[in-house]
Formats: sequence, C-alpha cells, structure tokens
Amino acid sequence: MKTATIPSLRVEPELREAAEKALENGETLSGFVEQALREKIQRRRLQSEFIARGLASLEEAKQTGEYFTHDEILADLDAIIEEAERKAGK
Repeated sequence: MKTATIPSLRVEPELREAAEKALENGETLSGFVEQALREKIQRRRLQSEFIARGLASLEEAKQTGEYFTHDEILADLDAIIEEAERKAGK
C-alpha cells in the first residue's frame, strides 16, 4: 500500500521544543504528530455524531411533542449511575 504525506508544518521553536519534551521513550516527533492527528480526527467525528444525534432528538421531540425537563434527565442519569455502582459492588 502506498502512503501519503501530510504537508510540512512550520511552528515556533518553542512549540517544537515542547513537543519534543513531551515525547515518550522511543517515540518520534513524526509518530507523535500522527497520533495527535488521528486523535483529533476521532474527536471531530465523535463530536459530529453527537451533534447529529442531538438534532435528531430535537426533531423527534418537535414531531411527538414529548419533551423532558433537566430534572427528569438528571434523575434518569442518577439512576443509571446508582445501578452501575450497585452492579460493581460499591
């Protein structure tokens, strides 16, 4: 499989130095940048999916007229946490 390159990136010397100091043993700056890029892409994908679910939920609420107060949502979340803690033996 052929690989592609990311455009070179010009940064201030302080940023490069900080990145180099953050490297773990055996880690390269290229590997660090690649991992950061992968993580940012994943974060953006998850954010987009979250927003899409929220907009779909809003549309469903508009169509059904069924809305929930923040107190109802928080009570449901508290119940989920309590159940998880009970199962974990806390």
